[in-house]
Amino acid sequence: MAVLRVLAGNRQWLKSVSRVFLLVVSIGLAVIMSLNAVQGLGSGVTKTVLDNGLTVLIKEIPTAPVVSLQVWYRVGSRHEPQGQNGIAHQLEHLMFKGTDTRPVQFGQLFNALGSVSNAFTSYDMTAYHHTVRADQLEALLILEADRLRNTAITPTALESEKRVVISELQGYENSPEYRLSRAVMGALYANHPYGLPVGGTATDVEQFSLGEVKAFYRQYYRPDNAVLVIAGDVRPSEALALVKRTFGQVPTPPEPLPVNARAAAAAFTSRRVTLREPGSAPLLQMVAPIPALTHADIPALEVLDMLLSGGRSSLLYQSLMETGQASSAYSYSAALQVGGWFEIGAIAAPDQSLATIETTITKILDQLAQQPLSGPALARAKQQLKANFVLRNRDIDAQAAQLANDETVAGDYRFSDRLLAAIDRVTAADVQRVVQTYLGGDRWVMGEFIPSEFADVELSGRGGTQTTEHHLVGDPVDPALVATYLPKTTRSQGAIAPATAVETFTLKNGLRVLLLVDRSTPTVTLAGRINAGTAYDVLTQPGVANLTAANLLNGTRDKDALALAQTLEDRGISLEFSAFRDGVDVEGYALASELPTLLRTLADVLQNATFPDADFNLSQQRYLTALSLEADDPVRLGRRVFQETLYPSDHPLHPFATPASVQGIQRQQLVDFYRAAYAPDQTIFTLVGDFDPTRVRSLLNELFGQWQPESAPLDLTFPPVSPPPQTLFKNAVIPGKAQAITYIGAPGLDRRDPRFYAAMVMNHILGGDTLASRLGTEIRDRQGLTYGIYSFFTASNQAGPFLIQLQTAPEDTAQAIQATLKLLRDARTHGFTAAELATAKRSLMNSYVVELANVDVLARTILGNASVDLPPEELQQFGDRLAAVTLEDVNHVLQQIIDPDRLMIVTAGPPVAFQP
Repeated sequence: MAVLRVLAGNRQWLKSVSRVFLLVVSIGLAVIMSLNAVQGLGSGVTKTVLDNGLTVLIKEIPTAPVVSLQVWYRVGSRHEPQGQNGIAHQLEHLMFKGTDTRPVQFGQLFNALGSVSNAFTSYDMTAYHHTVRADQLEALLILEADRLRNTAITPTALESEKRVVISELQGYENSPEYRLSRAVMGALYANHPYGLPVGGTATDVEQFSLGEVKAFYRQYYRPDNAVLVIAGDVRPSEALALVKRTFGQVPTPPEPLPVNARAAAAAFTSRRVTLREPGSAPLLQMVAPIPALTHADIPALEVLDMLLSGGRSSLLYQSLMETGQASSAYSYSAALQVGGWFEIGAIAAPDQSLATIETTITKILDQLAQQPLSGPALARAKQQLKANFVLRNRDIDAQAAQLANDETVAGDYRFSDRLLAAIDRVTAADVQRVVQTYLGGDRWVMGEFIPSEFADVELSGRGGTQTTEHHLVGDPVDPALVATYLPKTTRSQGAIAPATAVETFTLKNGLRVLLLVDRSTPTVTLAGRINAGTAYDVLTQPGVANLTAANLLNGTRDKDALALAQTLEDRGISLEFSAFRDGVDVEGYALASELPTLLRTLADVLQNATFPDADFNLSQQRYLTALSLEADDPVRLGRRVFQETLYPSDHPLHPFATPASVQGIQRQQLVDFYRAAYAPDQTIFTLVGDFDPTRVRSLLNELFGQWQPESAPLDLTFPPVSPPPQTLFKNAVIPGKAQAITYIGAPGLDRRDPRFYAAMVMNHILGGDTLASRLGTEIRDRQGLTYGIYSFFTASNQAGPFLIQLQTAPEDTAQAIQATLKLLRDARTHGFTAAELATAKRSLMNSYVVELANVDVLARTILGNASVDLPPEELQQFGDRLAAVTLEDVNHVLQQIIDPDRLMIVTAGPPVAFQP
């Protein structure tokens, strides 16, 4: 999917839950090119089919001491019997509930191994994926083989997870975009499972019987219906031996695999779908059927997708967003196993009609159908696709996922290599032909979402009469018991890159730079931080910092917005700025050969931005739409109300932009803020990748050495904040929401606080993992009151809040809050245990090694440490600081940060009756 990012936050809307299950399945930008651009993704892969039918793919990638293990089953929502929509997804949940041999939540086992683990269900498959330290591979194989054969599907587990799944589905219903997508897909595939929600419907989920779920498990969870992929720091022969000792012992059932009688998609009739429901902005979705993944026209459709929405120079951006018709626009090519669809969508700008947007899109498609593309436009689209392939290939998870997807859906793990070659051969005539063939006026289902009423926040602190406690909090799961079910490992832990590899220097004007050479891929990641975040809105006007960052790429003294975009996009470079409380984040990604262009463009923008009037006005309109979407999103609105209530109005963490504040901003305010806040001595850059440090230092001095501050630094203070004198509750009511989002929290601590590492361990034990923490085990897993609950805290140069977030059905919200408060009281009274401490330390250390294997995470970690004046050595000292944390430290910081009688509680979404 090519996404047009306008303001921070819009990307999340465009990648909303209705497409979560397609992120790996669709070709689009998710296709991966190999580390060696000549050899291809399939190069170096060992493929073996075991005697029991299991397909095994192994690829050695010795760039970091980690490994990705993925098990994909060839079963998804497409294979569900009529009346059982969502049973594949329901089974995915139950696969974490334990086995006959290990009757314990598997999330706790994965957490103890330090594995970054998750799963997803899609139309054509269900996948379970892990990234773990390389020496834990055998343990993961044992666990995955165990739940392939022995998952315990019990009445208690089924009823608990039904409640969790229904909570998840209700959360999806909070999104107007999801509701529109469900209606549109139902019209496109009216008599086929592709037209049904992957997650299911509450009506079907409620009626699943134990026998039906067990039968589905027995039918499809078998070795001859699975693809297992291992990618990372492994020796293929050793890894294959481990697979044979674990999965090789799982027998193939004597019954043949079921034949899917609903494979072919029925013919459809073009039509229009209109929803008039509570919401925040008019939405347009257009979908048209396209062929399956392996069809010869897919490469041209992928090029078309990039032409339509691949960046600022794309056709949709120029025609819809530069003209002020839409605040956001996208296209999306979803090619699945037995069909697919091409989608175009947009959010209308204020006072703009969906009819006008639809007319503009139709004109774009008509022109593409009638006139061949220009050579430069076609070349740009291909270059963007190729660059994205290479950049995404840096992550071993992505490589493993694409190999698994290619083998599972296309039947050949080398499919991506063939696709890339085919994209190179796409001509302008090919693009013209696929538009004529698949995207004619009679091919579309047109979907419109028209708000019947706009979100208007209502705050309520009223108490209620609902019973607030039906369940006692159970005993914490003993990590020592969990450890008895944990497979043993023998290999030693790999090391993190030495701290000496990070080179630091400061230009004469105060700009700080950190360099880390990593030649594992021909790419470069730039992570930057400018001290010009939204905290400064308290000195100016809420919205100024965000709009300033959003307008940086709208033009400089020598280049207008389109010229800047083409400079970057012609070379496949990505450069983005996004403002948040602590600063403006800079994200840049490029092939190594394009680093000079990336740096030259960055230098031009930071020193010569001009903030043209027309672009400023358009960005202001988009910001207003973003605020409307935020007011309709319980997750974002709940967090906003929480902070506005916890922090006083003169505190930098209090102000949020409002429609009135944004409408009142003048262009000159952006210019003034840019001159005051964007300065070299307020800027840090981190570069990680394949480059010559000497040349980079010289280039940085040439490009940034003359940059000088235009005024004294802005003076901003963060006064300490105390928790409320007694627990307070607010209900931010949003019309039409089916699921509530609750935040429970209090003031936290800053990054340099000596209690930081103790707080990290405390948070991990309490709620750092939805499946393995105390909160997750009790509120989600045992009581089934929430789809997700977790805790987190924000700590930078300033002390942000400590928060617990949970998603619940409105009728369960009061009970879930009370159960959470009781758990907090019990934890404060009795403290955590030595076993919990040891497990948390092991998990945090293992996952730290895993996360730093991702070059983007590594770059941002180095940057984050530097932004709070911690030295590069902090990267290596993480383990020592973690090891020094004592049980007394953890229990002490819990007492200091969390007082259950002095918390701020905000629930956003439906009306909720709760009395603190």
